[in-house]
Amino acid sequence: MLLACPNQQALPRLGLVIGRKRAKRAVDRGCVKRRAREQFRLRQDKLAGLDIILLVRGRVDHPDPAEVTDQLGKLFDKLLAKCGQA
Repeated sequence: MLLACPNQQALPRLGLVIGRKRAKRAVDRGCVKRRAREQFRLRQDKLAGLDIILLVRGRVDHPDPAEVTDQLGKLFDKLLAKCGQA
């Protein structure tokens, strides 16, 4: 889940919340974080002026990197569409 609110700065900011209950292994948490940062970086110019928090809601056990990238890309695209910045 992505939560977003406007900020007073020109640059967007990203916060990541991936608890140990959701992803037991540090490797899995790191994989999700790396993929999220990359998707954020690719859309950084379109997300200007937003504070975004990625909140992992479901279990993440041995994630497939391609699937994680695809899901995060869809989340960021959906956020851009809602903000009217696509």
